[in-house]
Amino acid sequence: MEPTTARLEPSSDLATAELEAVRRVHEAYQQLTHELAKVVVGQQQVLQEMLIAMLARGHCLLVGVPGLAKTLMIRTLAAALDLEFRRIQFTPDLMPADITGTEVLQEDRASGQRVFRFVKGPIFGNVILADEINRTPPKTQAALLEAMQEHQVTVAGQRHPLPEPFFVLATQNPIEQEGTYPLPEAQLDRFMFQIWVDYPSAEEELEIVRRTTAEPAVSVRPMLRGDQITALCQVVRKVPVPLHVARYAMDLARSTRRQDAQAPPFIREYVQWGAGPRASQYLVLGAKARAVLHGRCFVAQTDVQAVAPPVLRHRLKLNFHAEAAGITADEIVRRLLMRLPPPGREELPEGVPDVYRSADAG
Repeated sequence: MEPTTARLEPSSDLATAELEAVRRVHEAYQQLTHELAKVVVGQQQVLQEMLIAMLARGHCLLVGVPGLAKTLMIRTLAAALDLEFRRIQFTPDLMPADITGTEVLQEDRASGQRVFRFVKGPIFGNVILADEINRTPPKTQAALLEAMQEHQVTVAGQRHPLPEPFFVLATQNPIEQEGTYPLPEAQLDRFMFQIWVDYPSAEEELEIVRRTTAEPAVSVRPMLRGDQITALCQVVRKVPVPLHVARYAMDLARSTRRQDAQAPPFIREYVQWGAGPRASQYLVLGAKARAVLHGRCFVAQTDVQAVAPPVLRHRLKLNFHAEAAGITADEIVRRLLMRLPPPGREELPEGVPDVYRSADAG
């Protein structure tokens, strides 16, 4: 694959109002970052990836050891976006009806007849925190599948639409696996991003200690509303993607498959199963959302590179050779990004405002 020096196609598909929405979301992102920093110390990359997934109408799986403020981040983000937050603590005895809701038999006082009435479960919210999702059996985990994909639940043959916007942010502890139920690949693939939540730096940890041992934390101001987020998700879909960027995303995903002609030797050595077509879709959608988040109405290859680790890391099934050699999915993605030719300098159309001209594409 030769380095591409292509001309970005003009954004004529975007109306003036939508271009203005792109500018506004960039300003809102800066204000949102400032508001979140009042409560959450550091973790800027994690917060950015969660926002990218939300703009792309995707769901996230956050993986990190206990005590890294995963729940606090999700709760604070929901408050800053003025969205209804629901937390579901996944336990071994949790049943599907405990998530989706159930029908109860009640007596109609007017007629004296007994009728079934649907009682909504905690899944009926805007931001759903599925806390320690690998603690519950597969049958209950599967109850999320329809909700995540179709934005609805079916109980007793009746479909019940979920409120919009709807996002599932699940957490998982990577170190304590005794008594857990690992998510099957089919359900992992439903998550747009797997976000790694790492330890804070020494300076950040000191600030965490200082804040949490003093006065109670301040609250954040809502920066966006649910209807605005839904409209922005529609704008993201309309952002044009140059053909060479879409092909770059596809090549990146296909290179993870050991049976593909483009697969490098280290893929055949260490990878048992590669990413499917949904990875290509999410690479492009994530790149679109990242561009909009940074106030641009075009997508660059660097946007694809930025979202590649959270999109691909949970879609690669490594073999025992990789485990023996200490090779992780992130290392595989890093090698792939180094192997594929770096993006050439992309020439922007004349008349594109200076705010859209960014050397590092955001």
